[in-house]
Amino acid sequence: MADLSTIKRRIVMQFQRHVANPLTARLSGQTLLETTGRVSGQPRVTPIGGRKTGTEFWLVSEFGEKSNYIRNIRANNAVRLRLHGRWHTGTATLLPDDDTRARLSQLPGMNSTAVRAVGTDLLTVRIDLTD
Repeated sequence: MADLSTIKRRIVMQFQRHVANPLTARLSGQTLLETTGRVSGQPRVTPIGGRKTGTEFWLVSEFGEKSNYIRNIRANNAVRLRLHGRWHTGTATLLPDDDTRARLSQLPGMNSTAVRAVGTDLLTVRIDLTD
């Protein structure tokens, strides 16, 4: 039988995939991460929250290695990021040794609160923007 964190992750991921992500991806101000599907090779777009600092963009994945966009990054770390309606290219780096709780305190409050509330396996991601 699945443990509580597995059940929680499955419920939240299904809600995000079928309800929240399709709605928020349409918002013009929403930050979007585009990865390349590890199996299909097709572009995959995921609404995310985080903060740009200089030429870096920081985010924390609430489900870490179990998130599809993290699996896609692991297979191909070339990404695109839509910030304020403009697309940027970059290279994503997974940082499993980063202090995710401290990192969340540096990121936008509403998103950080949601990540803390539903997250079961936090993982920091840094995207080095190249344009």
